[in-house]
Amino acid sequence: MVSKEVQDAVNGQIKNEFYAAYLYLGMVTYFESKSLSGFGHWMRLQAREEVLHAMRLVDFLIDRGGRVELGAIEAPDLEFDSPAEVMKTALAHEEKVTASINDLYALAVKHNDYPAQVLMQWFVAEQVEEEKNAGEIVDQLELAAGSASALLVIDGRLADRIPEAEEAPA
Repeated sequence: MVSKEVQDAVNGQIKNEFYAAYLYLGMVTYFESKSLSGFGHWMRLQAREEVLHAMRLVDFLIDRGGRVELGAIEAPDLEFDSPAEVMKTALAHEEKVTASINDLYALAVKHNDYPAQVLMQWFVAEQVEEEKNAGEIVDQLELAAGSASALLVIDGRLADRIPEAEEAPA
C-alpha cells in the first residue's frame, strides 16, 4: 500500500504530465499555423509521450492500492514570438518536470517506498533524455540565428522523428 504523502505527490505528478501534454498540444498548433509541420510532428509525439507518462503513474497508483485523483489542468499560455521561444519554453518546462520528479524520488526515499523509487528511477532517466532533446533543438535554433533556410532544415529533421517504444506500464 502506498502512503498518503507519496500518493498525493504521484497524483500531483499525474497532473503535471497531463499539463505537459496539453502544453505541447498547444505548441503543435503554433507550429502548424506557421507551416512548420516537422516541429508540429515532434511536439505531437511529445504530447503523446506525456500522456503515456501520466498513465504509467495512474497504473502505479492502481497497482499499489492507491487512489487516483485527477485535478483540473490549467490552460497554458500559447502566445509565442518565434519557434526558438516555443522550444525554450518547452525546455524550461522539462527542467521544471525534472525538479518535480527529483522531489518525488526524494519523498519515496524518505518513506522507504522501494516500488516508488524504482518507478522514479525510470522517470529520472527519461528526464535526462527529455532535457537533452529539447536543449539540442534550442541550441540548433540559436545557431540558425533567424535563418529561414536553417529553420527549414531543422523542421525537416524533426519531421523524421519516430515514436519511441514505451515499456510496459509499471
